[in-house]
Amino acid sequence: MKLTFRWYGDSDPVTLDHIRQIPSMTGIVSAVYDVPAGGVWSEESINDLKRKANEKGLEFEVVESVPVPEDIKLGTDKAPELIENYCENIRRLGKAGVKVICYNFMPVFDWLRSELEREAEDGSNSLAYDEKTVLSMNPLTSELSLPGWDESYTKEQLKDLLNQYSKIDEEQLWKNLETFLKAIIPVAEQNDIKMAIHPDDPPWGLFGLPRIITSEKNLDRFLKLVDSPNNGLTFCTGSLGAGIDNDLVKMAAKYADRIHFLHLRNIKFTGDKAFYEVGHPTECGSIDMFGIAKALVDNGFDGYVRPDHGRMIWGEKGRYGYGLFDRALGATYIAGLFEALEKNK
Repeated sequence: MKLTFRWYGDSDPVTLDHIRQIPSMTGIVSAVYDVPAGGVWSEESINDLKRKANEKGLEFEVVESVPVPEDIKLGTDKAPELIENYCENIRRLGKAGVKVICYNFMPVFDWLRSELEREAEDGSNSLAYDEKTVLSMNPLTSELSLPGWDESYTKEQLKDLLNQYSKIDEEQLWKNLETFLKAIIPVAEQNDIKMAIHPDDPPWGLFGLPRIITSEKNLDRFLKLVDSPNNGLTFCTGSLGAGIDNDLVKMAAKYADRIHFLHLRNIKFTGDKAFYEVGHPTECGSIDMFGIAKALVDNGFDGYVRPDHGRMIWGEKGRYGYGLFDRALGATYIAGLFEALEKNK
């Protein structure tokens, strides 16, 4: 496996100098953040990211993410043009040496949490989710600023989007995803890029919006839409793990050859559809991190891995879930876990 670290660019308080000091770190995971969803990334911006990483001895082989515009998910008349723009981004990233593109197909909202600073007994704090709290929020009127609530929309734009999605059920979303995949996967194959869809977070519908990348049954269906090695998964243990019925060890073994990118993080359940994020090791939470890693190694996984959301520890302040200290601890735990498993295979 190749250990990587999420970097949000020059504005990120976690610098490339910090990242390169983490043992076993091979590269960054980043994106062009100043182009709206649906736009074409300039080759200059892509190559600038690569140059900055390379100058610090790091690779830039994973992009997270190239956002999928809502018009593509909705299947509007604008979708064909936007899909072609997406294909052009794949070509340009392939030319720059990128090997994996992570993306998601979640309508309107990305990952959602109800708390940003849930305090643990040891004084650390982390992101937390409680279904009752989330459903009590009105996405059209809430003044809360939470990760995953797309702040690029005005209330009127958000209202319009939700109205459009009221006409889209899961089956229609599946059809729109299939149309998208049939257009982009041949381009990915031509440019030696593996596409890796991220599961929905949390893995169930919210606010009447359909969500489909949620379970083993749905991952089976997804992989059959375009049965190509270049059509694969970002296996996020925190996202899929929030679904208490998802057997992550079984799924890791089953999909090992189609998992191109691995997000490792742990959560601890506090009730039905309620959890908070904890330290990465198995003993910290409800997810069998060792079992997942062993299933992957035993079944030939050799993709990219990054520590996902971390706690805020040792007084650190920064981007919620994306501080340096706990993610660095997670990275060293992951490196040791995989070294032991790979050497004892």
